[in-house]
Order: sequence, then C-alpha cells, then structure tokens
Amino acid sequence: MSPPDLASVLDAESGLTCVVGAGGKKTTLYALADLLDGPVGSGRPVVTATVRIPIFDAEVADVVVTDDPETALAAADRFPVGLVPERERDDRYRGYDPETVGGLAGVHDGALLVKADGARSRWLKAPNEREPQIPEAADTVVPVASARVVGEPLTEERVHRPDRVADIAGCDPGERIGPDDVAAVLASDRGGLKNVPESATAIPVVNMVDSPELETVGREIAGEVLACAPDSVPRVVLARMVADDPVVAVVE
Repeated sequence: MSPPDLASVLDAESGLTCVVGAGGKKTTLYALADLLDGPVGSGRPVVTATVRIPIFDAEVADVVVTDDPETALAAADRFPVGLVPERERDDRYRGYDPETVGGLAGVHDGALLVKADGARSRWLKAPNEREPQIPEAADTVVPVASARVVGEPLTEERVHRPDRVADIAGCDPGERIGPDDVAAVLASDRGGLKNVPESATAIPVVNMVDSPELETVGREIAGEVLACAPDSVPRVVLARMVADDPVVAVVE
C-alpha cells in the first residue's frame, strides 16, 4: 500500500489552506505546491501570504507581484504560481490582507496555499494579539510545530515568544520543553487553534520527524493534542517535509 499523500491528509487538494505556527510552515507550503502541480489536485496551486514571506521564486514556476491578484490569477499560465503585493526588501515579500486572499477563494478552482503566520525560523511559537492572519474563507488551518523542540530549553533560541508559550503550557521560561507542552500550544485557542474560522478544519502537523525516536515523540504530542481538543482536531500528521514522501504517520 502506498503511503498517504500530504495534500489528502491535510485536506489541501483544493480550497484555501492556511499554515501557521513554527517549525516548517514554508516547507509545508512548498511541498504541497509541488505535489498539487503533479499527480494530485487541480494542477493549479497558488502560493501566497497574509504576512511577510521570504523570497520564494525558486519554489514555484512563477511569482507575480501585483496589487490585483484576481486579474493576475486569471491570466496565469504557469503553476505553481506565487502571488504577492510587493517586494518589501531584498529578502522578503509583503503579504496581502486576509480579505484579499479570501476573495481569491471565490474565483479560483484550484488550491490556495497561504502563509498566515511568522515565527522567525523557530521551532515552536504562540501568536501575539495580531496573529495569525487567517481569512474567514479558510477551509483548512494547519498549525505546525517541530518535534525537535522537545528537550530544548524554553528560550528565544528555539521558541518564538517563549513567555506566551510558557503561559499556555503552564510552565516556566527556561524549562525543558516536553511533548505535553508542545501539545498544549497546538491544541490551544491561544496557540495553534487561534483565529481558526468555525467553518474550517484544523489539522496540526508535527514536523521534523526524522528518526524513530522523534516519531515516538511526535506520537506522544499527537495523542495529547487529540485528548486536549477532541472536538476541534480530527487528526494530527507527523511529517518530515524535506523527504520525497513527507508523511510519516497520521494519528487519529
């Protein structure tokens, strides 16, 4: 039996999928875009953002910088296509407002893949009062955390906004992070489930599951998430986004 593909386990074959959290948002978006331009989905994936996003021209067939993404999308003939409103600096683009991205869902028949959060390359995060920027039209929200953060101290080296993470998890800054701490953040409406629209499905990803030991850690995180949020989370995906077959396991 062939392993499940990433797009199907994340309900991302079509519609509007927003990726939030830390520890693999961009690699998740690019893995989905590559897959959906091949044997899965509509063959017309779009990568965009509601927050700043590093330059990603090498990850897609074309990037269009435009303040009229609907017109640009209608004219696009190379996919995956990236849509952004402005190159803010040499190393990053700005994102659209959530309403603009939500409007694309009404005119596009393929998958819309959206970076809706920032984490400064950390492995775990909790959002501030302005985050994440999720359109109301979102169909799926994918909160991400890295399995590798378990065992690390709860400091800014690996965690974005460690004080907020500590508050959600009920621990102290500087303590070693446990699987239950990661799960608490992923399952919290102040963490991974913040701003998820009522009509959307939340499917967390535990990323960087690169060894049997990390799979054990990932399964423990997943079990805790499902126990903490049984009505909000149907399953948790364990993944290694840099692999050809990124899905390690699906925990339900």
